[in-house]
Amino acid sequence: MRLLTTLLGLAATLMALPATAQEGLEIIGKPTDRGLGFQPAATELARLFQRLDGMVLVIITIISVFVIGLVIYALVRFNRRANPTPATFTHNSPLEVAWTIIPIIILIFIGTFSLPVLFKQQEIPEADITIKVTGYQWYWGYEYVDHDFGFESFLLQKDELEDHGYSQSEWLLATDTAVVVPIGKTIVMQITAADVIHAWTIPAFGVKQDAVPGRLAQLWFNAEREGVYFGQCSELCGKDHAYMPITVKVVSQEVYDDWLKGAIDEYADAGASDVIQIASLN
Repeated sequence: MRLLTTLLGLAATLMALPATAQEGLEIIGKPTDRGLGFQPAATELARLFQRLDGMVLVIITIISVFVIGLVIYALVRFNRRANPTPATFTHNSPLEVAWTIIPIIILIFIGTFSLPVLFKQQEIPEADITIKVTGYQWYWGYEYVDHDFGFESFLLQKDELEDHGYSQSEWLLATDTAVVVPIGKTIVMQITAADVIHAWTIPAFGVKQDAVPGRLAQLWFNAEREGVYFGQCSELCGKDHAYMPITVKVVSQEVYDDWLKGAIDEYADAGASDVIQIASLN
């Protein structure tokens, strides 16, 4: 009898929850064992950062090889046995000018490409959707500012993953609720914290922002590919720092509208200033 009552109660709860926004989504933004390089770029920002990283990697590799080559040459050419009588000069003006001017040119070249990317990240465009993110020890709270509802997001335990449509390999990545956004829309995240400093990041989007108590920072992204993306708190915030992941689901506009309608019907009356209730996105 008790089992039957429990099952009936669970069924009633599930029927009352907003529409799911996970079915059929590919998991894209996920770290892989022994992986090298970046996660697949899902935004223009991420593509720009990755290209910039590749360019700088080439430059510093050339510089490193050149410097190591000079060191090896000096060891071979000017050791005591090969060069028993050292030179007596103390200055070489052309050489000193060269090793001053060349690094300046290299830095200007890097700055020419990196500063526009930095400005693009920091100049927040007009939002299609605004979401306030609050970091807690050790979970995240989200408020859809334009629609006055919110939910909390907690780490899924191993025995809960399959019930939410995840595999065991998504442990420490998947959450019981996720941020749901439509593809091709400008999303502005307002980032803060309630206790200590946290950091909200999604590597595949190329975004990361510290969440500082008493301050409201912003980041933005425009996802170009439907799927499930993962992130982690990226600022050491206490003993359970490793257990507050981030899950974002990018869906079609139609799926988002259906999810949003159910979420508003269920949670808008509570208001963003009240105790945040959990909007299930199993």
